[in-house]
Amino acid sequence: MSAATRRLTTAQALVRFLAAQYTERDGARRRLIAGTWGIFGHGNVAGLGQALVEYADVMPYHQGRNEQAMVHAAVGHARQLNRLSAQAVTTSIGPGATNLVTGAALATINRLPVLLLPGDYFASHAADPLLQQLEHPVEADVSVNDTLRPVSRYFDRITRPEALIPSALQAMRVLADPAETGAVTLALPQDVQAEAYDWPEEFFAERVWYVRRPAPDPVELDAAVAAVRSARRPLIIAGGGVHHSEAEGALRALADATGIPVASTQAGKGSLRHDHPADLGGIGHTGTAVSDDLARTADLVIGVGTRYTDFTTASGTLFQHPDVRFLNLNITGFDAHKLAARTLVCDARTGLEQLTEALAGHRVDAAYEAEYRAGKERRERVVEDAYRADDEHAVPTQTQVLGVLDAIVGDEDVVINAAGSLPGDLHKLWRARGPRQYHLEYGYSCMGYEIPAAIGVQQAAPGTPVWALVGDGTYLMMPTEIVTAVQERLPVKMVLIQNHGYASIGGLSESVGGERFGTAYRHRAADGTFTGAPLPVDLAANAASLGMDVLRAKTVRELRHALAEARTADRPTCVYVETDPAGTAPPAEAWWDVPVAEVASRASAVTARERYEAQVAGRRRHLSS
Repeated sequence: MSAATRRLTTAQALVRFLAAQYTERDGARRRLIAGTWGIFGHGNVAGLGQALVEYADVMPYHQGRNEQAMVHAAVGHARQLNRLSAQAVTTSIGPGATNLVTGAALATINRLPVLLLPGDYFASHAADPLLQQLEHPVEADVSVNDTLRPVSRYFDRITRPEALIPSALQAMRVLADPAETGAVTLALPQDVQAEAYDWPEEFFAERVWYVRRPAPDPVELDAAVAAVRSARRPLIIAGGGVHHSEAEGALRALADATGIPVASTQAGKGSLRHDHPADLGGIGHTGTAVSDDLARTADLVIGVGTRYTDFTTASGTLFQHPDVRFLNLNITGFDAHKLAARTLVCDARTGLEQLTEALAGHRVDAAYEAEYRAGKERRERVVEDAYRADDEHAVPTQTQVLGVLDAIVGDEDVVINAAGSLPGDLHKLWRARGPRQYHLEYGYSCMGYEIPAAIGVQQAAPGTPVWALVGDGTYLMMPTEIVTAVQERLPVKMVLIQNHGYASIGGLSESVGGERFGTAYRHRAADGTFTGAPLPVDLAANAASLGMDVLRAKTVRELRHALAEARTADRPTCVYVETDPAGTAPPAEAWWDVPVAEVASRASAVTARERYEAQVAGRRRHLSS
């Protein structure tokens, strides 16, 4: 007796298949592919476009304005839901497909799932060359979609309908596996999308992908316990893996039981509430003084769910104890083995729970606790100084904007940022009051991320106030998804800060001898440099033209009223504020290795090189476990 089949196009079969995929962890089930973003062209309109119309009842469709932005929205959705749910993104061939590359890199670097479905040339070569087809003189099977290979965790080109079956299953496996996840690409030739095939019915059966919580190996656990018990100055670095595993409670229990202090990466901030006695705030170049001071003298650094990017590790110069060792708890062996560490390759929550149990009765020395708690108190005074606005009628500084926002948001609000000078100020100063409140994309630090990510987060958390903090440089990169927020009636809140240029890179440029070249948004002066008057660009009017309600704030007092009004708004709302450029943020507490010109004629670069050589002399490689 032959198995039952269903005759569908490849695109229709893919949509039906995706609609039947689920994840399950700790007994909670979610749609694995919760919806599909799409911009249509000749490479996908007759295939996936038609399929999404055909099956609109089982696969929600979201209309985007920019392909990169659609990936950012999908990433925001996945991060808000702890990687247990993802979204798909479909594009045409050509520029639509290559616009996916930046978003795919961001997703993979941050270990966040997104399914990419770009159109491709005719598999049959019936139309050759096709409109927008890349013609390679010696590799006829190469298309622009091959640019997605290095930024995808899984890639396949579906050149026959039946090839979709094993590839789709592999794609779901990767998306649902916390140790493998990232961008997944299924390139879909447009003739294959529209081709019919008799699909086995079991391909469309509901399928559950269980998200495992692997426990640590007993031998590794014993070694980890011995390392912690022998350490006099241990320090935990909490990374994004704490959030993805929903391990915040387990981390708090370990800190409560042992007194080990906790510093956090950009992705890990909020792993402990800011008012927990062991929470020291951010670490690294944008970290707090207390975190970085302890890092310099720590004899055991315990990384939990972190990738140890150079901003976090200060390029091998921050951890200066002569006998410092590393213990890394991570779901992936690749990340766990960094810095020649002892490893606990396991789920963050499971590993922390077992580590806490095995360390019963162990606690750091009381003098060490007193030391870091005193540092935490000093940090709180630094935050208050940076936030304080003595004159309610003055133009606010950027840190005062954050202080006013800090007073307005609730514990459940989500604050999103990615690039510019804001990430540094936020990492040093923001007092996270909930595990989802602090949403910084700093794995790729991608300008333009904030607005579309806010849309994805709002989709994942309806009813939650979601804030996109955006500088003028980032805003000009990608404001287009404002239209999507308006269309979908998503009440995202945007705080648009105007400071007339790239403030963060301007400061970095100055420090490395680049003299802030090319970082200001100003007219050319008589000497040809961009040092004239600020450009007469009205970004608030632009946001309003795209459909947002706009509240302009010129003073601290007006800002407070505008933010309060925006928080209760039921449609997309922008708070626009021009800031006083006076710096009120605390200085960097750790060195970031950015190479400086070895030879130069300009004094600024020569001086910067001298400073660089003095700092780089302290660089070290960690090779002992």
